[in-house]
Amino acid sequence: MPATGGEVSAEVGVERWTHPAVILVATNLSDLDRLMPFAFQMAGETGARLLLLHVLPASASLTVDAAGMPYYDPAGAMEYAGKDLDPWCEQARNQGLRCEALVREGHAAQEIVAAVRQFHSDWLLLGTRSRGKLGQLLLGSVAEQVLRSVRLPVITVGPEAHLPVDDSNQPRTVLHATTLGETSRPNAALACQIAAGQNAKLILLHVLPPIDEMQRKHLPAGFDSAVLHELRTLAAETGAGACMDVEARVLHGNPAIEILAEAAACHARLIVLGATRHTAFENLMRDRTVHRVLAHARCPVLTLREPAGKDLHVEAETLAMHA
Repeated sequence: MPATGGEVSAEVGVERWTHPAVILVATNLSDLDRLMPFAFQMAGETGARLLLLHVLPASASLTVDAAGMPYYDPAGAMEYAGKDLDPWCEQARNQGLRCEALVREGHAAQEIVAAVRQFHSDWLLLGTRSRGKLGQLLLGSVAEQVLRSVRLPVITVGPEAHLPVDDSNQPRTVLHATTLGETSRPNAALACQIAAGQNAKLILLHVLPPIDEMQRKHLPAGFDSAVLHELRTLAAETGAGACMDVEARVLHGNPAIEILAEAAACHARLIVLGATRHTAFENLMRDRTVHRVLAHARCPVLTLREPAGKDLHVEAETLAMHA
């Protein structure tokens, strides 16, 4: 049986994740101005086909007649939503990109996951909602369910993300923040392949606790830390097969602050965050570092829900072969 959607073999998955043929853009229509510049850039660089998807809840199809009586009008609601998507498809075609609009009715998360499988989507582009009164990121229930349900690169565009006005003279950089855990090698290999596809430099970053805290615990810090040696080894292994520039950096401080600062300083085009064995949303809720990076990043952030156990090791070997 051929693999469909996110259910792919490791080898096919690696190829699709690094050279996407289909990028699904899930939009609530209000985030199009923020999402589409990134969608156009990604499609232009990869040659991927864009699919713009908006899901109408059943309540959106309710309208009123001349007498003020409510009635169900799904065709009218879909036509109205389509008019919001059509100009973006036209703009894409004017840039030589393939782009189609889809409007469906139903449960948003279910329809997004169904579209991922139906159209064999390789990347999923999502917007986040604006931050609340306490400055926290509000993903919304739809994004929560989608992140739990798909295993493909999910690229999140936060409220502060924007394309540089002119980056033609700026060297391209992909920043991969790693915990150096058991999944560090497959994660770094994926980041390496994505960076290679963008002709970008890859920075592998690990953030240690503040120096004074490490000194109190009599732990080696900075250039004396064993972590830097491990990170440099990972950088050498990752870049060896890809013939690209890979740099290891170790910083001290708050992980979220340092990741965001480093991404801003190097003008990162993409932040790749390490996957975990937990579902993507469980990790977002537990890990304040990921939560804050998604909320404040000035560029898209890629996360990937990984398989567990045996499948993880198979995929790690495949990623290493393709690095």
